Amino acid sequence: MSSSLESAGADESKKLTLYSYWRSSCSYRVRIALNLKGLEYQHKTVNLVKGEQFTPEFEKLNPLRFVPVLVDGGSAIADSFAIILYLEEKYPQHPLLPQDLLKKAINYQVANVVSSSIQPLQNLSVLNYVGEHFESEKKVEWAQHHIVNGFEALEKLLKQHAGKYATGDEIYLADVFLAPQIYTGAIRFNIDMGRYPILSRLMLAYDEIPAFQLARPEAQPDCPPSV
Repeated sequence: MSSSLESAGADESKKLTLYSYWRSSCSYRVRIALNLKGLEYQHKTVNLVKGEQFTPEFEKLNPLRFVPVLVDGGSAIADSFAIILYLEEKYPQHPLLPQDLLKKAINYQVANVVSSSIQPLQNLSVLNYVGEHFESEKKVEWAQHHIVNGFEALEKLLKQHAGKYATGDEIYLADVFLAPQIYTGAIRFNIDMGRYPILSRLMLAYDEIPAFQLARPEAQPDCPPSV
């Protein structure tokens, strides 16, 4: 499977391979970034539910055994934040970071709220651990608690900076991280998005953009047909 929205960089990027899982919000971020930059890539599924991340072959790509992993030629880069910053440096088309220093810092701040304070706490391995050591129904409650805390913080932060998108009228890094997290909160964990008007408005804006549409979980080749 490959995704391409622009011709720029297509020939150069044919060697890109993304190890991904349809439901992984971290993989979702990288797919958005690749699409925004018009980069073609080969999709390779790592089924987290089946434990394919624990195979020796995948562990060689990422010893932490998480998706996504991007292979560019003979080099493997793991961790969505590292991958996206790598893409930003190597493929400058459609910059994901603004020149303005304050706006750039806000983009980093939003991305870090998602990647440090929300997503890791709803990660499959964390939820499995919660289910194994506490009551099984606590898994969803745990995830919802941490998502709500993060969404409340983001709503307050974005009130000062949002325009059409998270930090103005251009799509930047913050949007790449926000879209998968909002989607996951609303769809997978049934968060009441009526409490977050800015986040809800942003998600509607993202839903209009092909780069975001093509990156959605249900658009991935490994998404189960029943979803």
